[in-house]
Amino acid sequence: MAVSQRVPAGRVRAGWPRRTVRLRLTLLYGGLFLLSGIALLALTYVLVATNFPLIGQSHHANPGAGPGGPGAMSGQVSAGLAAQAQVIKQRAAALRSLQIYSGIALAAMTVLSIGLGWLVAGRVLRPLRTITTAARRISASNLHERLALAGPDDELKELGDTFDGLLGRLEDAFDAQRQFVANASHELRTPLARQRTLIEVALADREPTIASLQLACERALVASAQQEQLIDALLTLARSQRGLSQRGPVDLAAITSKVLRARQAEAQQREIALRASLGPAPALGDERLAERLVSNLVSNAIGHNVPGGWVEVTSGMRGGRAVLSVANSGPLIPAEEVDRLFEPFQRLGASRTSHREGLGLGLSIVWAIAKAHDAALAARPLADGGLAIEVSFPATPATSAAPAGRPGTGAAQPARAGHLDGVPRPAGVAGPDAGD
Repeated sequence: MAVSQRVPAGRVRAGWPRRTVRLRLTLLYGGLFLLSGIALLALTYVLVATNFPLIGQSHHANPGAGPGGPGAMSGQVSAGLAAQAQVIKQRAAALRSLQIYSGIALAAMTVLSIGLGWLVAGRVLRPLRTITTAARRISASNLHERLALAGPDDELKELGDTFDGLLGRLEDAFDAQRQFVANASHELRTPLARQRTLIEVALADREPTIASLQLACERALVASAQQEQLIDALLTLARSQRGLSQRGPVDLAAITSKVLRARQAEAQQREIALRASLGPAPALGDERLAERLVSNLVSNAIGHNVPGGWVEVTSGMRGGRAVLSVANSGPLIPAEEVDRLFEPFQRLGASRTSHREGLGLGLSIVWAIAKAHDAALAARPLADGGLAIEVSFPATPATSAAPAGRPGTGAAQPARAGHLDGVPRPAGVAGPDAGD
């Protein structure tokens, strides 16, 4: 009993040509030419057949009009009918020849059009083959390569430029990932090495005392707490970069007030005056991430300040947008170093590189949280030292009817614009570390 076999989707029977775009375009060109040729020949045939002359037909329309007697008239009629039959026969033969020759010409031109269509389709699809070859060749190790398609500014050129843009973004993402992994590994290795050294020293002591063991345990706990703090910051950064799946009402004024109360003791210990002017600032977002954003901004302002300095925090509405501004005194910061501060594990200055109170993640977390909330982030260094940072959240549905304000204006208007992944990156931020 014969069993029918089905060809799986996406495969071609053995011996059949692969149904490529070039083949389909060629068949399409040939089919359209064939249909147009058949229509043209049919129209030509109808016109020729309709207007083909019948010689002698008009001379024998009235047989009784000719001269002579009945015998002469009969001969004339017979001769006319024979001539007319001959004309009809010639007409049919001419039309048949027209059909045959036209069919031969149509077949020859159809074959020629298929060949020309194959060549034209190959030339048109050449950029696609270039893109396909490059896509197969390019990997994570050679993302720097580009197609750089030449030719007219058409859809295929636009596709090639889009592919080059995609490669550029992938290269930046891979480089950032490699740098982030390297920095995270370095930051995690330091407390781990310190913790291991403390344990090895304690174990190497042949006559340990309770005090020495207790001191070693306390130091190991400090190193462990540092690891926990770093891991928590990394998780917050990853969660912020993933974006928000749900948004709820957030009161920036209430969150800021809560953070300032929690940082009051630290500010007094560092002899820094906290000044706050908190107006209603409702927004939509994640309350925990918004609190982390405010906390990092305030911690950065307090931690990278000078004795006897100040921190000023304001919140309110501007053009229907919830705006939070944090300004602080501090050392002078070069404006050209601003962008680097918002990258993970970046610090300024040799003295700040050894500063271990921060992890270099605070401002990068602020930027990631602002991006997740579609908020605008702007900053500028202050003339007397210190910084001013402003975060402007999108308008909520209740306030969207108000005129939209321009991000980056007011107390924290940036000296120059910068952008990173669609979120304005502050220009000229002061402060050596990134908070955490």
